[in-house]
Amino acid sequence: MSRLDEVLAFNRKFVENREYEPYLAGKYPRKQLVIVSCMDTRMTELLPKALNLKNGDVKIIKTAGALISHPYGSVMRSLLVAVTLLKADEVWVIGHHGCGMVGLSAEPVLSGLRSRGVPPENVQKLRNRGVDVDRWLTGCNTAEDGVKESVSLLRNHPLWPPDVMVHGLVIDPCTGELTLIDDGRNP
Repeated sequence: MSRLDEVLAFNRKFVENREYEPYLAGKYPRKQLVIVSCMDTRMTELLPKALNLKNGDVKIIKTAGALISHPYGSVMRSLLVAVTLLKADEVWVIGHHGCGMVGLSAEPVLSGLRSRGVPPENVQKLRNRGVDVDRWLTGCNTAEDGVKESVSLLRNHPLWPPDVMVHGLVIDPCTGELTLIDDGRNP
């Protein structure tokens, strides 16, 4: 069952009542910061509150596990746009404890896809094209390891500007407590 009609009805009233006004902001992040964070639902409100962020302060890119899994994928492209065109000069990769990507292997994802009607031949077609599906769908050993891998990918990317600091952190999804994993001021 889709929630589309419910959301569209709410949205009409939201716009009619001008409830968007407190959220008006410019396209450039006021704090010149981009955060790569996990898409975990616990992070939706906790992360900005724990970091004292308001609407318009930062760009936030959400991925499973806060992982940047491909050096030439859409996450990397978004980061490059942010640091070249959107005036960001710092990136924070923030993973979290209890992340579903920790210890994830490809098989449960592939099994779930099969149960949702994706034919196994489609996976084989990707493999035949050279896609390492098992590696692509695998998570990380620990939240800290995932953060370190993403930070390393950024710092070592051939297009990454050397003056853009990259920091790695892990947040507690219950308390919001941050732990610094990699200080970009001292890479």
